[in-house]
Amino acid sequence: MNNEMSVQFSSISENESFARVTVAAFIAGLDPTLDELTEIKTVVSEAVTNSIIHGYHGDPNNWIQMHCRIEHSELTLTIEDQGEGIFNVEAAKEPLYTSKPELERSGMGFTIIENFMDSVEVFSEIHQGTTIVMKKQFIHSKTVCN
Repeated sequence: MNNEMSVQFSSISENESFARVTVAAFIAGLDPTLDELTEIKTVVSEAVTNSIIHGYHGDPNNWIQMHCRIEHSELTLTIEDQGEGIFNVEAAKEPLYTSKPELERSGMGFTIIENFMDSVEVFSEIHQGTTIVMKKQFIHSKTVCN
C-alpha cells in the first residue's frame, strides 16, 4: 500500500491530540500492533508539543505542518514548524536536556522519539524552524504493496 497525506494545524495544545488521532487513523491500513500504535502516537505527541512549547513558545498564532507517507509498509512522518529553531540539535537530543526547565520539562522528547522510530533526522535553523523526519517499518503489515 502506498499512501500520502498532509495536514496543517494551529500551534495550540488541543491540536496535539488531533495530530495523534490523525496519524493513528492514517496508519490503520498497516495493521499496527497496539504497541506500535501507542509508540507512533507518543512520537507525534512529543514532536508536536516540542513545536508548540519550544518552537513557538506557546504562541497560538502559528502553524504546524504534518506529512505522512506510506511506501511498502514504511511510514515516513514529518513534523515541521517555522519557529525559533534549535541552537544545538545534538545537545537537544541528549537525555534530560531541556531549554525550558522552569516548565518542568523532562527533556526526554528526542530520546523517546529515537527509541520508538527506526530512524530520526532533525533539521533546524535559528529563527527559521525545525523539521523532524521519522521513519518506521511495519514488517508484519498485512497490506499489499503496489
